[in-house]
Amino acid sequence: MILDRFEENWAVLEREDRTTFRLPRDLLPAGVREGDVLSLTIRVDPETTAKRRETVQKELDGFFTE
Repeated sequence: MILDRFEENWAVLEREDRTTFRLPRDLLPAGVREGDVLSLTIRVDPETTAKRRETVQKELDGFFTE
């Protein structure tokens, strides 16, 4: 995808099918410029997800036992 432009704190990215979407500008690497071709990968972090779920469950357990 191509970094099409910046709109305030947003980066507008254009996909191959010419559709666009916005991402917060601060998620992009330093030095990125309009016209740069970017690769985007999103993945699940299973370890952090499990820890977060455990923390939330403990909070819920405490809420319902008080």
